[in-house]
Amino acid sequence: MAVDTAVGGPLEFPLRYEVEYPEQLSRLLIFVKWLLAIPHLLILYALGTVVQAIWVIAFFAVLFTTKYPRSLFDFVVNVYRWQANAYAYVGLMRDEYPPFSWDRNLYPVTFEIDYPENVNRWLPLIKWLMAIPHLIVLIFLALAAFVLVVVAWFAILITGRYPRWIFDFVVGVGRWGLRVNAYAFLLVTDRYPPFSLS
Repeated sequence: MAVDTAVGGPLEFPLRYEVEYPEQLSRLLIFVKWLLAIPHLLILYALGTVVQAIWVIAFFAVLFTTKYPRSLFDFVVNVYRWQANAYAYVGLMRDEYPPFSWDRNLYPVTFEIDYPENVNRWLPLIKWLMAIPHLIVLIFLALAAFVLVVVAWFAILITGRYPRWIFDFVVGVGRWGLRVNAYAFLLVTDRYPPFSLS
């Protein structure tokens, strides 16, 4: 098994997720963001069913060819980019209404996954098992993030600002979850995700 190293240390995980911190947020939008996001959530639900079908195709493609079909990979990454935009809005992190698009650089959220040239054909059979320690930790982190988003809701209502430490924690939990999902379920990387919010 090759060691993931480069000049200067270990290679970065091939998924990048960032949300640009807003200096000021609307005190009124927090009451209706979830309602305004319903069209996005309905579209993402439909696209999610397509992603599930793609997962089956990709699983067998990786098993037999060690390649994740590029067009399917791009579709999955684009759906997750759209989802990241919508969730940043619903999660009170941005006031700008997200675009009905998965194009890059249209929203102050970064979501990218590097395309893997080759994927280990046997790892998809056990990745879900190897992800169990992450999933256990993520259950507790997700609960803490939910509570902190409620705290942030009140902070935004009172001050118009999302407390930076809560914002960074919530984005970090999202990043961790996306990395685990990319590894264990989307099968787009063989690199084991770090136990890290950063």
